[in-house]
Amino acid sequence: MDEKFIFVTGASGEIGHGLLKSFHSKHAERVVALDLNPLDPQLEELCHTFFQGDLLDRALLARIWKRFSIGTVYHLASILSSHAESDPGLAHRVNVEGTMDLLQHAVNQGLALGKAIKFIYPSSIAVYGIPDLQTKEVSGCVSEEKLCTPRTMYGCNKLYCEQVGRYYSKHYRHFPQGANQGGIDFRALRFPGLVSADTVPTGGTSDYGPEMVHHAARGLAYRCFVREDSQLPFMAMPDAITALLTLEAAPIEVLSREVYNVTSFSLTAREFQTNILQHFPELEVTYEVDSGRQAIVDSWPADIDDSAARRDWGWRPNLDRHETFSDYLVPAVRLHYERKVGLTAKPDPAK
Repeated sequence: MDEKFIFVTGASGEIGHGLLKSFHSKHAERVVALDLNPLDPQLEELCHTFFQGDLLDRALLARIWKRFSIGTVYHLASILSSHAESDPGLAHRVNVEGTMDLLQHAVNQGLALGKAIKFIYPSSIAVYGIPDLQTKEVSGCVSEEKLCTPRTMYGCNKLYCEQVGRYYSKHYRHFPQGANQGGIDFRALRFPGLVSADTVPTGGTSDYGPEMVHHAARGLAYRCFVREDSQLPFMAMPDAITALLTLEAAPIEVLSREVYNVTSFSLTAREFQTNILQHFPELEVTYEVDSGRQAIVDSWPADIDDSAARRDWGWRPNLDRHETFSDYLVPAVRLHYERKVGLTAKPDPAK
């Protein structure tokens, strides 16, 4: 990465927490962060400047781009899937119009400098839309090009922004002026369900897995809102951060596409519960299906094909299913609640 500033939107979210921490050792003096919500004071210390404000505040965005010479954007801010369904108009404004404004600022600066601004965009398996469970069962690992017919506003937003990012990166101002000089270098990752130990889930449709862990650590029963046979791909948050940083650092010559799948392991809700019970044997789970959220999960792949990322830029997850629970998720969640309530957790029976 060069010595220009790194701009992170949605900095107080689940991915933002991990990303800011990863920047601390090398890039803290160059990180400019934005979020609608306050940033944890410990995370704010990891930034050069933090702005608490709305992504849709165009005057604020203009001031940020005018004040800082930005070389890389990590655009994390978005309205997540379940919330997007309850307010699709807001989701479109934030997820699409907010992204469009950022892309335009980035391409303008890139054209002015004659050097492309890297624009790193976390997309989602929500871009897929599988019509029925029979198709889901026979689809196997779904590649980037297949079944891109999303059934949620969030998925529509993400798929559209992938296409617009590709347009700005490859085709902006090709007509009538000719070839794009500078502009942006757009790179997107389609993430599976992300499992974080640092933050409590905040409305994602795949959050039943992480929610189950947090309830177990607090000694609470959990009412799972999907069927026990519901299957999705997942990834530990540290691997998601690694994927973003590795894709950003990859030479453009090795990239065969703008949008890549990445994943780690695939689990049913029952298998999620089984893994957690090894560490929290007193966990009680009931399955009380929310028909709307269930329909969304059923429309997403049971697994995704990330062979392009593995081939092009060497993507490999560091944490498999076992390590995600035993080495990352359970110890960190236990510690989080011990600190919060001042109690010592029971020994882990899986150790």
